[in-house]
Amino acid sequence: MAENETLECITEHERILQEIESTDTACVGPTLRSIYDDQPNAHKRFMEKLDARIRNHDREIEKMCNFHHQGFVDAITELLKVRADSEKLMGQVTDTNRRLQEAGREVTAQTEEVIRCRIQQRNMAITVEKLQLCIPGTTAFVYQWSLKYYAALKTMEQLEKVYIPRVSQYRFCQIMAENLPRLREEIKEISMSDLKDFLESIRKHSDKVGETAMRQAQQHRTFNSAVAKQASIGQYTKPVYSLNGRTHSHTHNGLMMDDDTGDEDEADEEVLTAQDLVDFSPVYRCLHIYTVLGDRETFENYYRKQRKKQARLVLQPQANMHETVEGYRRYFNQIVGFFVVEDHILHATQGLVTRAFTDELWNMALSKIIAVLRTHSSYCDDPDLVLELKNLIVIFADTLQGYGFSVNRLFDLLFEVRDQYNETLLKKWALVFREIFELDNYSPIPVETEEEYKLVISRFPFHDAEIEKQDFPKKLPMSQSVPQIYTQVKEFIYASLKFSESLHRSSTEIDDMLRKSTNLLLTRTLSSCLQNLIKKPHIGLTELVQIIINTTHLEQACRYLEEFITNITNVSPETVHTTRLYGLSTFKDARHAAEGEIYTKLNQKIDEFIQLADYEWGMAESDGRASGYLMDLINFLRSTFQVFTHLPGKVAQTACMSACKHLSTSLMQMLLDTELKQISMGAIQQFNLDVIQCELFASSEPVPGFQGDTLQLAFIDLRQLLDLFMVWDWSTYLADYGQPTSKYLRVNPATALALLEKMKDTSKKNNIFSQFRKNDRDKQKLIETVVKQLRSLVNGMSS
Repeated sequence: MAENETLECITEHERILQEIESTDTACVGPTLRSIYDDQPNAHKRFMEKLDARIRNHDREIEKMCNFHHQGFVDAITELLKVRADSEKLMGQVTDTNRRLQEAGREVTAQTEEVIRCRIQQRNMAITVEKLQLCIPGTTAFVYQWSLKYYAALKTMEQLEKVYIPRVSQYRFCQIMAENLPRLREEIKEISMSDLKDFLESIRKHSDKVGETAMRQAQQHRTFNSAVAKQASIGQYTKPVYSLNGRTHSHTHNGLMMDDDTGDEDEADEEVLTAQDLVDFSPVYRCLHIYTVLGDRETFENYYRKQRKKQARLVLQPQANMHETVEGYRRYFNQIVGFFVVEDHILHATQGLVTRAFTDELWNMALSKIIAVLRTHSSYCDDPDLVLELKNLIVIFADTLQGYGFSVNRLFDLLFEVRDQYNETLLKKWALVFREIFELDNYSPIPVETEEEYKLVISRFPFHDAEIEKQDFPKKLPMSQSVPQIYTQVKEFIYASLKFSESLHRSSTEIDDMLRKSTNLLLTRTLSSCLQNLIKKPHIGLTELVQIIINTTHLEQACRYLEEFITNITNVSPETVHTTRLYGLSTFKDARHAAEGEIYTKLNQKIDEFIQLADYEWGMAESDGRASGYLMDLINFLRSTFQVFTHLPGKVAQTACMSACKHLSTSLMQMLLDTELKQISMGAIQQFNLDVIQCELFASSEPVPGFQGDTLQLAFIDLRQLLDLFMVWDWSTYLADYGQPTSKYLRVNPATALALLEKMKDTSKKNNIFSQFRKNDRDKQKLIETVVKQLRSLVNGMSS
């Protein structure tokens, strides 16, 4: 085993030695490292093997040196013999060279002179030739400084493509070529500066351009029939008031070209164009320069971006724009001017702006315009200002519609503005109505002469055969406010009609708008004014009666208002969708409110008289005559009901019945007042005299139309109660209680009990010694018995 390892080690050492001998010294390191990676003592054996190999090589080197030594000695001997001959030859060559140099020195000088002259001659010819090539380029380079924009660019292009390549090897040409891009950038900057000046200029001139366009649009509307005829034959591509060219125009190579087809008269009345107000050459020049320089897209993006910014600035309204129509006019002029310029750029250039871009700008502007107008119009409280705003919107829409912009949303906005206009009209007419009502004297109109009568009926459709037969002077039943109200309603219809003009709506739609706005005036404004008038504290019964008469006549005049609207719009009232006027319900409601207020005020007046009552509830006997306050009250009622003669019968009857019932109820409450503790028979007798006067008043028929004793029934409860106590007929009352034929059917047991207890307390107080008198004791026992029976009846009713 040990022998095998020794043989392997020897073989490995042989391989390593061969590898060391055959490889480069730089690769010996890994080979030697492998020796130390093997067996622990292998390097010692390797060193021994290496020493043996070195000794072997030394022996071989020694053998070779010994073999070649004699030849080396012979070669050295031969060289020593040649050295002497070579030194001799060197001396001869040096001498010959010296003599040759001396002989050819003159020839060399002459030859060099000839060569120098030939070189100069050649250089001169080449210089002339090259200068001739450089002259056009340098001339063009110098000349371009005196040129403007596009011509300079063309010269640069000629330099770059023709002249400079011919002489590109010269440094000055290289400098020229290096400067050309800088010069192009300078031209771009200069043209861009001109464009910025142009943008600033059109921002200042937009107001003037828009004013001119809108003025021409307004003039064009006056020749609507002529324009319609021209449009029907397809003669125009733009409206007559177009600011982008003459009346007839077409596009050629991206620029607007005019056809001079008009006669001399038309030439004299040449339409003002956008070019007359704004110089567009900076745009064309800058666009062409950027196109030539291959940077058109940058220019287009810059121009569109700047115009979008200007559009946003134009669309910003002034804070106080809603105060005057001039504020709105300036706002519209700026917007129209902006889009007129854009329309001109659209047709005068190829692709600088596109229809999609202008439509996008317009849609953005339209949304902003609508929002601004909604906000500012809501601040307007003057109908004249709203009407002028409407006219401006119509002209604004017509102008831009002529340039191909969609304006349907503006006409939709006009419906909102119309509502705002109606609201301002309603507010204005509310003040008018209030003033009319405040100045009215609420008395029939006196007419002294026939001229006065005709004047009144010319303002209000009043016809009454009986009054017409009367002699002058005479009185018309309504007060002065009626013809004034009727006239103002017609004025409102006229004012509302003004807004409907130029809205491109049919007669049916205009008729519907007029009727709806008139309905609002009647049902909301006039109705509210009437209701407020009726509720005013200074309006008395006489005024309320006159208000009822006035509303009756106004209600009858509603059909004349419908005829008035029909005559204006020429729309038959029999049309299916025709809106009816709601004035009938308005005046009926006002009349009902006035009637209710009459009832209320009558009752309040009755309460005032009742408060004056001063009964001596403990009196022994009555005065034999009715109370003074009650007689005053009855006289007041008589005079009041005489004023009701002009009222409809049912109103007067209802008011009379309501007053009698309220009087009866008030008298009953006076008897049953909880604060009233004692009542004597004398007080009952005095109270009975007052009720008799009330019954006499009711039987005197203060208001005609009552059947039988209908009005007296208002006091039946009081009458039966007082009769019961006056006659002291308790046995009959208790016996017949609950029967339909009872004499005291309307007397409630609780009412009788309350009044009887007050009389019972009076008997105890006034008759201290009544217990010593047999009749008084019997009466007291009767009262106590009746009280018990009444209480049982009351308890039975409650259970």
